[in-house]
Formats: sequence, C-alpha cells, structure tokens
Amino acid sequence: MLNHLSAALALLPRRLLLASSSPRTLTSLLGRMEMARTATVRCLPGEPKLTISFRLDNGSHKNMLRDQDEPLGKVLVRISNGLAKGQGKKSKKRNNNKGPQPEPAVVKLYHEGEEVSDTVLNSEAWRDGSVLHVGDVEYSIRRNAPAFVTAELPVALLAGFPVCPNLEVEFGHLQDCEFTWYKENTPNASPEAAEELPRQDGSWAEVGCGRVHVPSNQDIGFRLKLLCTPKDGGRSGPAKELVSVGAVEAGPGVCTFDNRHAYTVREAEWPAVRVVTYNILADVYAQTELSKTVLYPYCAPYALQLDYRQNLIKKELAGYNADIVCLQEVDKGVFSDSLTPALDAFGLDGVFRIKEKQHEGLATFYRRSKFQLLSQHDIVLSEALTSDPIHSTLLESVSANSGLKGKILKRSTAMQVSVLEDLKKPGRKVCVANTHLYWHPKGGNVRLVQMGVALRHLSHVINEVAPGAPLLFCGDFNSSPNSGVFQLLSETAVPLQHADWSSSGPEESCRMELQSTFPPLLSACSQPAYTNYVGGFHGCLDYIFIQPDRMQVEQVIPLPTHQEVTTYEALPSVAHPSDHIALICDLRWNP
Repeated sequence: MLNHLSAALALLPRRLLLASSSPRTLTSLLGRMEMARTATVRCLPGEPKLTISFRLDNGSHKNMLRDQDEPLGKVLVRISNGLAKGQGKKSKKRNNNKGPQPEPAVVKLYHEGEEVSDTVLNSEAWRDGSVLHVGDVEYSIRRNAPAFVTAELPVALLAGFPVCPNLEVEFGHLQDCEFTWYKENTPNASPEAAEELPRQDGSWAEVGCGRVHVPSNQDIGFRLKLLCTPKDGGRSGPAKELVSVGAVEAGPGVCTFDNRHAYTVREAEWPAVRVVTYNILADVYAQTELSKTVLYPYCAPYALQLDYRQNLIKKELAGYNADIVCLQEVDKGVFSDSLTPALDAFGLDGVFRIKEKQHEGLATFYRRSKFQLLSQHDIVLSEALTSDPIHSTLLESVSANSGLKGKILKRSTAMQVSVLEDLKKPGRKVCVANTHLYWHPKGGNVRLVQMGVALRHLSHVINEVAPGAPLLFCGDFNSSPNSGVFQLLSETAVPLQHADWSSSGPEESCRMELQSTFPPLLSACSQPAYTNYVGGFHGCLDYIFIQPDRMQVEQVIPLPTHQEVTTYEALPSVAHPSDHIALICDLRWNP
C-alpha cells in the first residue's frame, strides 16, 4: 500500500504536495485522481434511458443519455466519433485547415478481461467493474454509484450558527458520506479562484469535517467551500464541491434562546420525552407590506428576511435536542429545502401538511433513534365536519346559523395527526396532534367548532389504530387561557352561555353545549404571560396539552425573560426569528 502511495505521490506537482499537509488532504486528493479515471453509469429497471458520464483528458465532461435497449456498439462509435470531431477542430486550428484529420480513437468495453460484444444491449453491457478503453485511456465503470442529486449550501452564513447543506443522495446514505469544509485564505477572492480545486493554489484552508459546520468569528468575511463525497458503505461516487455564494457574516450576538439551551444540552433520558411546539412565522406573512409597516415596524428589515431567520431557527431548534417537534406556519420550501436537511443532520425525521389555499402548513419532526412513524391521519377541519359522519351532531348544531357555518367552511385550517411508536418498547404508542387554529380575534366561535371536530377525530383515531395511546396535542391555538377552547380542553365542556359563542356578533351566534371526547387535559407549560409578543399585542396562544394520567411534566424550559424579549422592543427581532416563543418541556411517559 505504501509503495503504491509513494508512486502516486511522485506523479503529483510539487506545489500540490506542499499545499497538501494532512493525511485527509492526501487521501482526498488521491481519491479525486481516481475519480478522473472513472465512468459512472446510472441505469434503473423500468426507465427507458441510461446515463454515462466521464471526464476526458482535456478536463471536459462527457455526459451521454442513451436508450437502455440500444446495442452497445452504437454508443462506442458515438464516443469515438465525438472524440475525433473534437480533435479535428483543434487540428484545423493548428494547421490552418490543412493536413490529414486524426484517426478516430479505438473505443472498447471489457468485463473481466473479455471484450463485450457490440450487440449486447446497453442495459446489460455496462456492468459494475467493467473497463471502458478510450484509446490509451482506461475508465473503471461504476454502475449506479452513490451520487448527490441535490447539493446546495444556504445563501446566508452567520458566525456561530450551523451551516446545514441541503443534500439528497441516490444509491447511498448520507450517514456514510464524507464531508470536508474549507475557508478562503484571503477574503473576497474572485469567483474564478473559487472554482479551482481546494489546495491547488493554497487559496483554501481546511477548517472542519462533518455534515454540519459552525463557522467562527475568525471566518467572518471569508467564503466557505464544502467537498462532499457520496458513499454507500465502502462504495463511493463522484465528489461534489459547493462554494458559498457570500462570505460568512457576523451573527446577532446573544439570542433569546441561548440561555434556554443551557437546560437542553443533552437529550431527555428514556422514558422521558422532550417536546417542542413553535409557530416559526411563515415567510409568506413576514414579507407582506402589512408586516413590515404595521405589524413589525420595529424589526430591522434584514431580520425579517427568510435566509436570516432560518439561521436562527435552525440553531434554536438544534439546541433544544428535542424528541418531538411540532411547528406551525412552515413554508413549503422551508420544510423541504431548509428544515428537513438541517434537522435530519441532527437526527430528526419529519412530515409536512400543507394548508389548503396557502403556501404554509404544519410540520412534525421526531427523533428517529427513539420513534418510528406508524401512520398519519391528517384532516382539514372544515372538510371533516361536513364529510365524516362522526361529526354529524356538531354539524347539525352549526347549521342552525348559516352565517357561522359559511365562515367555518371557508377556513382551510388543518390538523396533523401522527401515530408514533417507541423503538425501545415496541407496542408503546403516542398520538401526536399539531394544529394552528383560526387567527381572527373575534373568531372564538369558529375555533370552538374547530376544536370540537379536532377532539372527536383524535378520539376516533386513537380508538381505531392506537388503543390506549396517550394524546400529545400541540399547536398555536390562537386562544387565551380564558377562552372557550382552553376551557373545553382543560374542563371537558363549554356551556352554551360562554361568551365565545357570540364572539363575532349576534348574527353569527350559535350557542350550544360542547363536550370533549377526552378527560381533562393539562397544559404542560402552564399558562405563560405570553407566547406571542408583538407591538400591539401580547398573550398566551400556544400550548402543549397532555393527559396527566399518562404523562407527567418533568421539566419546563424557562421562557426568555421579559428583558430579553423586549431588548429590541418586541418580536420578531434580530435576536429572535418569530413573533411567537417556542414552548419546550420534558414529559415522563409512563412505560
């Protein structure tokens, strides 16, 4: 092995060796040399085409899309003719269009030392380990080698905040992949320099390894580069290099969640479960003119930008080390391109429910080392009210007031319902519900009906698919502790004289007695003074409800102090990414 390594190093330019100071650097460099003589083939059953990719001697890439049922000979001729054509153009330029044209290169495919017949179909010919001869150059064939189909760095990078690339690998596993991070040695390097291989000219210095990298204050003003190699066990595929669009910028300093992280340094120990609920403020709402000029005029415009807020949200959520995370106001793109890759790197899997007619919705994440997702039972509350017979009595009562019924049916409010199973104790299940009820201050009657639908649906789900499973009900309920919704959950009934039945005026009044299908539920984080704090309002709207006979509260993570919340007047701010505050608690789930 050492002899081969020495021989390979002898072929490298001296300046390359001088810049290659670490064993990992040399290993990566040799791996890149090996990749230069590799041809990758992607060929899947059921797909009509296959792709063949390799790098030519002149550094250019050859990418071919061919029919799987095409004879091999046609591909080999195409490769040969393509090379001859390229060489011919160069020869004409050198000889002023005079002189003989170069002969086409001999192109052959071999497998286990035997030449593969030109009549063999592409789908059978291009086998793993075969060797493609293009003139004097040999390419080792890697069929369906691990490859990144998505590889992107976040746009905004802040010192002290985790950089989580958006990665999707085919024929491999992210946990097997290799990652090396670099930063520029000099700030503001030209885009052309950024495209060069790391270490070739000493313009990039290695600063870390691992899927997630946290830049330091020393990195401010410098761009980052990530070299990532897709792998599946011992098999590897073509490496990708990603260069950040901009340089690392200074972070905001102390954030509202920094002190909270002191309570969540480690994961909760079984049988305890750490739960988070958080309305993270959808970008579709944060970027409206109303938000900028009326709702959050005190917030610096850059702090309302999605890229900036996502840095804070990802650091905040990662630092909680939670087992179950229920989020509201999650933009569709944020879930797929930002939160999913980031939280996946921290051990969480997630599911998403879009809100009809909107571009945001609900997301539930769970720690995959502790839970598996058994089933989902999401609903749109208004649709369930009219279509599911279990709500027929409630529908009949609501139909007595056509104005209220019409308002309810226009709402696209959804509820995400996920049944999780404890991996440490199979058969032990929990029903996790996540919702974001109607927002209007005068919509108490609408929210009561929505909660009536939600509770009956949850009772039905538990009875049908998870008998005996406790309910964990999280969300932004847009309801204060003196509301009918809170009373329904905590006391199991709302009397017909409750003020919320007439919250939107007498013309939409619909008085009824509403009963919960569950015993009294407990607000695990009690009733904070506020979970939403904006310039014109503050109040408690968010909750984690549990069944106290099945789960007990072990720890409630203290909320930020009033001084922390109001440092920049209100929320959101440069130190807090949302107008809501996350609720976090550790629950002891009786085995």
